[in-house]
Amino acid sequence: MPDHKADRLYADPLAQVSQFAFDQAVVEVFPDMIKRSVPGYATIINMIGDLAERYVQPASQCYDLGCSLGAATLAMRRRIRVPQVRIVAVDNSPAMIERCQQHLATKRLASNPEPEMEVDVELRCADIQSLTLENASMAVLNFTLQFVPLSQRLSVLEQIYKGLNPGGVLILSEKVVFDDEPHNELMIELHHNFKRANGYSDLEIAQKRSALEQVLLPESLATHRSRLRHAGFSSVDVWFQCFNFASLIAIK
Repeated sequence: MPDHKADRLYADPLAQVSQFAFDQAVVEVFPDMIKRSVPGYATIINMIGDLAERYVQPASQCYDLGCSLGAATLAMRRRIRVPQVRIVAVDNSPAMIERCQQHLATKRLASNPEPEMEVDVELRCADIQSLTLENASMAVLNFTLQFVPLSQRLSVLEQIYKGLNPGGVLILSEKVVFDDEPHNELMIELHHNFKRANGYSDLEIAQKRSALEQVLLPESLATHRSRLRHAGFSSVDVWFQCFNFASLIAIK
């Protein structure tokens, strides 16, 4: 049996659409929601594992910032091949952290019989805006920064840069907007078509969009590149994009 339910949070007409929050209701349907809403999500998660195998340094820490149910944490844990590594998985939603703990334990028990490099995972219920990173070789912001107030995003990136070791990497995945309005509208429509193909109705799409309007604030790729360089990263560029969803890699 699946450990989650089908996402029907916006399937019925709502008299008033509340702001989106990572509460217990979202936790219950989150795997289904993310799979049906974010094009390329599985590819991004798998590649985070590949990048961990390439960049994680011995005797260092990895940070999954806004870890939700721990998909990126699991991807890193499976692929890390160097000793004495700890993954610090952080989320400010108590409901997410509680379910993440169960999820990680279940996946550990069900893992394949191949021996894994022992990687400790520490879960923290905390705000990433007040987090201090230490001895980090990899940090992941997988669709997290878009929920941080605009005025605080540079500070978050500066704290990550400060905590990364030389050669360390940041993976930043975000929903993005485009300066060219016709292209922006095309990408939005293609994304909506993706959601329709995954079974969401026009009502669900519209109500979810209303719920996220004041909560998820996307920016352009140019803005992300500029901010990452301002934070100190020497190498910054996109490694994945599908419609208006993209992931960048930044190297210290």
